[in-house]
Amino acid sequence: MSAEQDVPVGEPTVVVGVTRILGRSGARMPVRRPVGLGGLAVGGCTLPADRPVEVSLDLECDGSSIVATGSVHVVADGECRRCLEPFPVPVDVPVREVFERRPTEGETYPIEGETVDLVPVVRDAVLLALPLAPLCRPDCPGPAPDLFPTRLGDDDEAVPEADETPAPDPRWAALAELRLDD
Repeated sequence: MSAEQDVPVGEPTVVVGVTRILGRSGARMPVRRPVGLGGLAVGGCTLPADRPVEVSLDLECDGSSIVATGSVHVVADGECRRCLEPFPVPVDVPVREVFERRPTEGETYPIEGETVDLVPVVRDAVLLALPLAPLCRPDCPGPAPDLFPTRLGDDDEAVPEADETPAPDPRWAALAELRLDD
C-alpha cells in the first residue's frame, strides 16, 4: 500500500508518499484513483468541479527523480461550435512527467520532502487535451435555419435571408470596376 492522503484545504491536492521508492532506481509504485480538479474550462468545454478524473499512473524512481507514466481519463461537457448543442467529450491523455527535488520551471514538477502532488500534473494534462472549439461530430451541419425565425436588425428591418445577396459595401465599389482580362 502506498502512503496517500487527500488534503482538502484550498486548492485540490493529491499528495502521494514516495518514501518506499525514492532513492531506489527502478522501484515502482502504481497509483490508481479518482482525482478532483475543482472544475476547469477551456473554450467550449467544461469539467464540472464534482466530476473526478480517473488517474492510472506508475511512479518509478530514476536515480534522484521520479517519473510518472500512465494516463488520465475523464468525460468533459462540450458545446458544439456549429449547432451549439451540448455533448460529452471523452478525454484520454497519456502522461509522462518527471518530479525532481529542484524542478525546472515549466518542465518538471517538485518532490517535496518524501511526497509528490499529482494534481498539477493531471490538471496540466487535462487542460491541454480539452478542445477549444469542439464538434459534436465531424459532419455536424450546424443550426437548422428553417427552425429559426428571421432575425431583425438594429433598425427593425429584416436581416436578409441566406439566398438574398446583400448590397455591396461602398468601400469596395472600385474593385467591381477592376478588369484583369486585358
